[in-house]
Amino acid sequence: MLTKHLNLLTKKMNLLTKSTSLFSFNDTEKQQRIMAYILCIICLLSLFLFLGDTFFNTRGEPREAIVAYSMLEYNNWILPINNGDEIAFKPPLLHWMIAAVSSITGAVTEFTSRFPSALALSLMTLAGYFFYARRRGTEVAMIAALLTLSNFEVHRAGVACRVDMLLSALMVGALYAMYCWTERGEKGLPWIAWLCLSGAALTKGPVGVLLPCMVVGLYMLLRKRSFWYAFWRLALLAIAALVPLFIWYYLAYHQPHGGQRFLDLIYEENVLRLLGKMTYASHINPWWYNVQTVVSGFVPYTLLFLFALPLAWRKMRSTAIGAKLKRCLTKSAWCEAFDRLRGMDDVRLFTLLSIVVMFLFYCIPASKRSTYLLPIYPFLAYFIAEFVLWLRDKHPRPLLWFGRFVAALCILLTLLFFAIRLGGIRPEWFAGMSHGEISAFVSAIAGQHMTLLQMVAVALPVGMVVYYLMKSLPSERRKTPHYFPLSLCLMVLSLFLALDGYYQPTILNIKSDYDVAQDIKGFCPAGQIYSYRAEYVEANRMHPFTINFYLDDRVIPIDKAKEEPHQGVLIVSGDDIEKFKAEFPQYTVDAAGEPIYVSRHRSSDDRRLVKVYLFFKKQAAAVAE
Repeated sequence: MLTKHLNLLTKKMNLLTKSTSLFSFNDTEKQQRIMAYILCIICLLSLFLFLGDTFFNTRGEPREAIVAYSMLEYNNWILPINNGDEIAFKPPLLHWMIAAVSSITGAVTEFTSRFPSALALSLMTLAGYFFYARRRGTEVAMIAALLTLSNFEVHRAGVACRVDMLLSALMVGALYAMYCWTERGEKGLPWIAWLCLSGAALTKGPVGVLLPCMVVGLYMLLRKRSFWYAFWRLALLAIAALVPLFIWYYLAYHQPHGGQRFLDLIYEENVLRLLGKMTYASHINPWWYNVQTVVSGFVPYTLLFLFALPLAWRKMRSTAIGAKLKRCLTKSAWCEAFDRLRGMDDVRLFTLLSIVVMFLFYCIPASKRSTYLLPIYPFLAYFIAEFVLWLRDKHPRPLLWFGRFVAALCILLTLLFFAIRLGGIRPEWFAGMSHGEISAFVSAIAGQHMTLLQMVAVALPVGMVVYYLMKSLPSERRKTPHYFPLSLCLMVLSLFLALDGYYQPTILNIKSDYDVAQDIKGFCPAGQIYSYRAEYVEANRMHPFTINFYLDDRVIPIDKAKEEPHQGVLIVSGDDIEKFKAEFPQYTVDAAGEPIYVSRHRSSDDRRLVKVYLFFKKQAAAVAE
């Protein structure tokens, strides 16, 4: 009798433990909320903790950040002038958000400039989690959310001061909201969808409205809505969403620096870019570029498919592939495929259409960038999450081998760190490689003081490897471990946290022009500074973007000065000073003809040495003599 009661008590305790487990995935509202809180903490730690530690080291980030700086400096929130002569290439929502956050903190910094992107990625991840959790289950939704958060392309965009992450989050949010609208039979005005579409338009123009409407329109047609029914409903929503953008267009046109120049820029960015007829080269890439960028962008998870290739090969050998390929060419096969497409459940069909429509659209323009495809990543993550769970339950071996590969990367990175810190790898071994930058990187890792948080960031991958190995071991009752896909995603996130928290700031801060700007501040603490570029395109002028940001927007192209200066400080790149003398014969440089400053590394803007000269008007120089 006692044994019977003990067995009963054990069963009850096991059930209780299972139901209250942190990752039990019971699909109750309480469980969904708990997982949402956990996801919020993961977003906070992986995106915001070290957001401002890395200096600007590419020209794209300071180019956007300086617009917000100009807004606050000159109190012009419509069309401010920045970089000495430039008006913003994109609508102002990102810059408004940066300026708003910076006005609270007191200054435009790396953290405040990247904050909108990190916030956008966090909200997009949470929105995707709730969308799929309520329709497909908590487990697949949680894994899809972590896959979204921890792939290379999305994570990189989420910690960068660029418009792409904000645009993607608003487009994806609009798609989720519009799907919910179709579930209600398209009744009423989808206010959340309208807000997201309007925000997307104010971030990068009409494309932020066009693409979500195309996806939802095709979905409605496949769900047997009439063409005109879908067209008019979506057209009215699109027109309403474009109203805030056109209000900004009107206000910007009437700015002192607006007018025809502004209209030409808008036309080029929204029409000529699509047609591949821009006046300057802008990321021209072949048709297969988008395939390449998605494969590389979803690293490390695309490597999972390499580990699954033997499984795919075994299945192919067991079927008559040749006969199936031959049948694919027949009309009946295409009709059958279309029927299968229409027969998909609503969520999978909507997810598939979101991927296909946006991917094919961005194959049209000659101008292609990896960040353009960011809106498809949350939808790809859902299908990959289903694939991961299928592997876990049916064929766990590829998933286990992939996990071991990631664990090996974590351990290798940590061993490399200790080898450098303990002197096992010396900077002088890399002298002369890549203009001495690699040697400088190794020196920085070897000698830089570490904070407690940085120590934790470096040690975290090893800790997550231990956690993963514990969760990936088979249990007594099930052949396949239940939690190890989740632990695998967390292990990948720990890698990103180590990179963001220690390795990237240590390495990339050397690459940045921050120190160059501080050196220039030392001998020119105030006043106007001039720049000269021998080769530039008027529509897309090259500036010393990073230096200008860290010099508080004091740098102006010498040919754009309102009045011809009599003397001043001039920033040039490489050997452009000789071309400056030829183009501006009225000026002479200081008597020695030598720069007063030469940077110790190549600029992060154009990969050339930064040189600074003192220049004088020849008449003024003659009087001085």
